[in-house]
Amino acid sequence: MKLTIKTIMIMLLLGTVVSCRKSEGHNPINDDPVPPAVVTGVSVVNLPGKAKITYQVPNDERLLYVKAEYVPTSGVPAEAKASYYLDSLIVEGFADTKEYEVKLYSVSRSGVESEPVVVKVQPQEAPIWKVFKSMKVLNAFGGFNITAENPSKDNIGLIVLSKNKFLEYEANNNWSVFTNVDSILQKIRGLDTTLVTLGFLVRDRWGNTTDTLFQDIKPIFEVQLDPSKFRGLALPGDAPQVTNGARLEYAWDNRLGWPYTSFTHQVNGGPQPHMITFDMGVLSKLSRVYIRPYPEGSRWYFLTTMKRFEIYGSENPSSNGALDASWTLLGYYEVVKPSGLPYGTDNNLDQTTASAGFNWEIRLDAPRVRYLRIRCLENFAGGTAQSINELKVYGDPR
Repeated sequence: MKLTIKTIMIMLLLGTVVSCRKSEGHNPINDDPVPPAVVTGVSVVNLPGKAKITYQVPNDERLLYVKAEYVPTSGVPAEAKASYYLDSLIVEGFADTKEYEVKLYSVSRSGVESEPVVVKVQPQEAPIWKVFKSMKVLNAFGGFNITAENPSKDNIGLIVLSKNKFLEYEANNNWSVFTNVDSILQKIRGLDTTLVTLGFLVRDRWGNTTDTLFQDIKPIFEVQLDPSKFRGLALPGDAPQVTNGARLEYAWDNRLGWPYTSFTHQVNGGPQPHMITFDMGVLSKLSRVYIRPYPEGSRWYFLTTMKRFEIYGSENPSSNGALDASWTLLGYYEVVKPSGLPYGTDNNLDQTTASAGFNWEIRLDAPRVRYLRIRCLENFAGGTAQSINELKVYGDPR
């Protein structure tokens, strides 16, 4: 059979491809049966929930990596590996401060292990216990709040246990939180005011858990205050509204768009923080204030929308308009633009977030008040004027 040069070239290329494919895979680099030298000079630094093991890497060309084998608190065997370029590795997954045995192996390029070097570790208190000890559960309006500190920023689950239909405690995934932030705040809302006992524990990614804290929870009663009782109150120092239709009372009229909005006049109001004041008509323990920004041009929210502002409350304010002892600061607030885009540019997330409005919680230890005052420190345009398309107030007026 005659073979053309073209046919020969194709066969050679196919042979090369087949040869390359045969070399693929995770087979040992060679079949050398000799184990590599062991690590030496081993030292241990115990850390929260883990330990760092440092060693001297043997000068052995057979060595590929160093492996640690151990059994952490969960009882499930674990291992950690480090390349021969490194001189340390981390063993983790410990939930207590007991002493544990770790076996270090040198592993060759052909997968042969050395004899183990046994070392003892005794981790410090695991991060889940720091979270658990700092955890606080407080009754809130319509639910409860969970706060905790996670200074090491470990991945943890703060698990809430509630009773199922069989009256057995099980994890409530809707109320639990899984996070690695350093300061944890979980707010549960929409609950009845009946007394309920819940369990709280902390779990790490290895399945270790803390003890369970059981606590009685009784959400605080909350309703929307009747806006028909609201009345504008122009005190000395309050900023004037714009003159082409906007009025303070439009902030709670349940109508959207222009001119049904409260909009203060930047020039006539001056460069100082702009304030508005109104009477809610009833003395109440407040829970939150809902504010929907005004969309200029029908969709651009982050213009005269308040960026930084304060809310004050009073039972009987001074007639001179001063923010004196007759007023109590109920909270300082800051609006964060979700996209982080520059001024004058909103994306769909910005518009969706702002059109839904923002709920600003009042601190739980605030006194009962009848009058509210909103003070704009800065808007997104860089001024101090404020625009509020719709406002609702929630709390307990009983």
